[in-house]
Amino acid sequence: MTSFASTMTPTRLLILHQNFPGQFRHLINHWKALSIFQVNGLGLKSAPGLDGFNHLCYELHRQPNREQHPYLRTMERAVLHGQAVARILLAAKKKGYQPDVVLAHPGWGDALYVRDIYPDARIIHFCEWFYSLPKGDLGFDSEFPDSFDQQAKIATWDALHSLNLVRCDAGVTPTQWQRSRHPELFHHKLNVIHEGIDTEQLNPDANATFKLPNGIVVRAGDPIVTYVARNLEPYRGFHTFMRALERIQKTHKTCHAIIVGGDDISYGARPKNAPNWRKQMLDEVSLDPARTHFLGKVPYQSYKKVLQVSAAHIYLTYPFVLSWSMLEAMASGCLIIGSRTPPVEEIIEDGVNGVLVDFFNPSEIAQRILTAFESPQAHMPLRQAAEHLIKSRYTLAQGETAYRELILQRG
Repeated sequence: MTSFASTMTPTRLLILHQNFPGQFRHLINHWKALSIFQVNGLGLKSAPGLDGFNHLCYELHRQPNREQHPYLRTMERAVLHGQAVARILLAAKKKGYQPDVVLAHPGWGDALYVRDIYPDARIIHFCEWFYSLPKGDLGFDSEFPDSFDQQAKIATWDALHSLNLVRCDAGVTPTQWQRSRHPELFHHKLNVIHEGIDTEQLNPDANATFKLPNGIVVRAGDPIVTYVARNLEPYRGFHTFMRALERIQKTHKTCHAIIVGGDDISYGARPKNAPNWRKQMLDEVSLDPARTHFLGKVPYQSYKKVLQVSAAHIYLTYPFVLSWSMLEAMASGCLIIGSRTPPVEEIIEDGVNGVLVDFFNPSEIAQRILTAFESPQAHMPLRQAAEHLIKSRYTLAQGETAYRELILQRG
């Protein structure tokens, strides 16, 4: 394991993320070569890291107590993360390391005690979400009602996020919608900066092909519906999509569905009667297995091809954090059929750069997809407008510039 250097540079930047580098991957790749920064990183020992970039690692000295009150388990875990990070930073401080700026994702508690160790550092937090405000993800889907215990647990969890907001000098949140989910008291600290997506790697390709697991080769222009999520779960509308897909296949006898995503849980709970949501929904709906292709998690090059052959790309989400995948699909020239929920409505204007549908209405979603299959040329202006929007407002270069300006601010 390497140690932090104590050499002087114009700005000593410490980037802290339990899953280092997390959202900061592209930023670090750019900044590590700049003479204006000395970049150091810190993350969990299990974090993936970056090729050619050494970062310090921490480990929890124990797991949360099983007897801990369930409302407090998340807070106890956060304290354990913060304590482990503090031990590493205290040792680094003794060796002379003093960051000018700390950029941290504080959501797991890693940044809890940074202010106590480095009181003179400028601390910037990536403020992704604040859970307990009304009209968000909690209680949105009546099919999965929240209990009072769940609501109380989340409200207690927000004590961590409130403390993080108090202890930082500035915050970054990717979208206006995500900023609006934080208490208004802290809005003056929050800067809306999307880190950007790799638009140079994402483009439409009228000649794109993709070989499915069963050997069938599909092409751009074929009736292909695509769905992408980190994991297949209700938070990203997987249950609604599957019900829509059943209707689509009954009407359209040659279309294929390509579904990318794992069987773990990113958000929400596991199903009660199945090992994962894919199995749960396959037990509920009747689909043609020869035309329904679950790819799991795929390499980036395969993912790009999936987007390029898409005739209709479905993006459904609770009122929650907006996925990169929707922006990447837009940059690839996909026709987005997205849920009429606030995070999507911030980006998609119905009939201008995509199509908006009721999250809970499989029949409407199915009809919109069938219409896309029937009239691809009529939807081409929407695809082009989507691509233009992303490539004019959500590039890596724009994200890097805005982050750099925020980091270099003084006072």
